[in-house]
Amino acid sequence: MIRVQSEDFDPGAEIARLSGLGPATGAVASFLGLVRGDDDLVAMTLEHYPGMTERQLASIEEEARRRWKLLDVSIIHRFGRLLPGDRIVLVVVASSHRGEAFAACEFLMDWLKTKAPFWKLEERSGHEDWVAAKSDDEQRSDRW
Repeated sequence: MIRVQSEDFDPGAEIARLSGLGPATGAVASFLGLVRGDDDLVAMTLEHYPGMTERQLASIEEEARRRWKLLDVSIIHRFGRLLPGDRIVLVVVASSHRGEAFAACEFLMDWLKTKAPFWKLEERSGHEDWVAAKSDDEQRSDRW
């Protein structure tokens, strides 16, 4: 399941949904990303192209399903103006075994950081800056 939305979400509800898939479920791994409140950050605005974003997220999910035996995947990514501490992204993966769940969850987040078409504008005291891609994120993505 993929959702791109401005509204907040309930991580516990998503984890519970994937935990209740049945007896084949042996592992559920998740990642919850928050807006960091470092330095003088006031807010972060995420922009995206509707339709294009969902297609790219579906492609990333498809690649994870090709690489690992997954029972289900949930990807929720927010857009709009978010404040420090707000939830920004959730990835939940269910599989029969923990190794596949952990690997797929990490892969999905690494690829989301580098391949999902989101643009971030940081609002700081007195100025705004678009966030540039980080070489560390590219290196993490390249290892897959």
